[in-house]
Amino acid sequence: PAAAEPRHASPAAPRRLREKLRTAARMAGPPAHTAPGSRQQVQGGERRDEPVTGAPPARETRAPFRFDYERFRRSLRHPVRGRRAGEDPETRARRMKIKEMMKFAWDNYKQYALGKNELRPLTKNGHIGNMFGGLRGATVVDALDTLYIMELEEEFQEAKKWVEKSFDLNVNGEASLFEVNIRYIGGLLAAYYLTGEEVFKSKALELGEKLLPAFNTPTGIPRGVINLGRQETRSLFSPCSGMSWSWGWASAGSSILAEFGTLHLEFLHLSELSGNPVFAEKASTSQLGLQVLNRVEKPQGLYPNFLSPVTGNWVQHHVSIGGLGDSFYEYLIKSWLMSDKKDSEAKKMYDDALEAIEKHLVKKSAGGLTYIAEWRGGILDHKMGHLACFSGGMIALGAEHTGEERKQHYLDLAAEITHTCHESYARSDTKLGPEAFRFDAGTEAMATRLSERYYILRPEVVESYMYMWRLTHDPKYRQWGWEVVKALEKHCRVEAGFSGIRDVYTTTPAHDNMQQSFFLAETLKYLYLLFCEDDVLSLDDWVFNTEAHPLPVNHTNSKA
Repeated sequence: PAAAEPRHASPAAPRRLREKLRTAARMAGPPAHTAPGSRQQVQGGERRDEPVTGAPPARETRAPFRFDYERFRRSLRHPVRGRRAGEDPETRARRMKIKEMMKFAWDNYKQYALGKNELRPLTKNGHIGNMFGGLRGATVVDALDTLYIMELEEEFQEAKKWVEKSFDLNVNGEASLFEVNIRYIGGLLAAYYLTGEEVFKSKALELGEKLLPAFNTPTGIPRGVINLGRQETRSLFSPCSGMSWSWGWASAGSSILAEFGTLHLEFLHLSELSGNPVFAEKASTSQLGLQVLNRVEKPQGLYPNFLSPVTGNWVQHHVSIGGLGDSFYEYLIKSWLMSDKKDSEAKKMYDDALEAIEKHLVKKSAGGLTYIAEWRGGILDHKMGHLACFSGGMIALGAEHTGEERKQHYLDLAAEITHTCHESYARSDTKLGPEAFRFDAGTEAMATRLSERYYILRPEVVESYMYMWRLTHDPKYRQWGWEVVKALEKHCRVEAGFSGIRDVYTTTPAHDNMQQSFFLAETLKYLYLLFCEDDVLSLDDWVFNTEAHPLPVNHTNSKA
């Protein structure tokens, strides 16, 4: 399987969109968006209702703006790394083991692939890929906050030095708006908020400006692919700069729900740090919700995965909480939490969506396992992707903020879904879960197709363990997490890093030769936090973006 492309899938796409992307890439051969003529060649400037550059660059719009970092730090309710008081020795030892795994993954990336996007641990070289438009160092930016939280000080300084000296934003190539946002923008923002180092903020703002032309569509819904060429040099002689288009494999030139719905956490912070409202205006939930998504009819209250950025209408009725849909729902509840529970529009959209999901998609197998099916024009597909396993954690997080009766209902639902995802791990020979698992033909929580048997170091299951632990303190979630640690060590650790495996149902699996950047950003971070006290990156202060980069809750209206 092509674990060649970062965690999403091949061309690029939403966090969990990666799933479909990878699937599309495997079926189609080369990534769809690289073939001339295979994509919908629509420039942001050809059918625009506004200037092609979207908005003036942040640094030119107003008098110099200075974000008050010290005031922000005073507004936090807990120390970033917690107090670490009174923990038991076993918990600490397990956390230290995960820290050792992170150091091993980083040291091998640094030795064999520094500056490339990801490490190929079997061949001991680097992988660049084609999702990031010429940007390099995806693993560096993805790893920054994990290194910091784990107190790997020397390694963090190595990563920071690379960003300062070698991270070049003057590139000209096709990039996934979604992937650049969640990995690079998210990683840089988190590193800045954790450390106050100006280089991270300035790089995030500069890169953010390069993404704005993607929003130049009749509806304001961005296209999925952006050329990162310098917009100020656009001319007849550089026709690509600032152009955007839709994925060639996306239905009828549509934008993808989990892509355009997974921008606003990061873009709100770009406005917060720059003083320029354009970022927030482009990506806010109120813009998406009130102007487009609330206007278009939703089948059974569900959100299909493909929407036309030209007409604002659905292109086909495929609904998934896994790839293509996933992080849209995640960012609704997290927008509300990040706003300190003031973004009521996002909360209502989340509540309504979850109600429709529970009514139409949540099913129970003959063996008693609760799962979330996919919906294709009214017909259910009884499968769950690994990517959809984030939903246990999301539902638990949202449950904390409902009435007492509904709270217990949603916590129970979250626990049931997380249990099902654990079963997908427990029923494999490696104790790692497949890319997708099904509930049909007498099979439950297992992959039935060869193309779904692989594991590429994905984080979604341990992500839900972390949230379930923090919200219930049921010790089984730590035990389940430790089972994953042991399985990773046994089956994925190789001489020079960690690699995905091609078949979770054999005890001697072949490796895919890819140490995904999200393994350092997410999988190891969530495992580490599972064995931390609750005040380490406290959920009172931080919301994790869909790449596990912590962004602060807006406490600025509180006394700082």
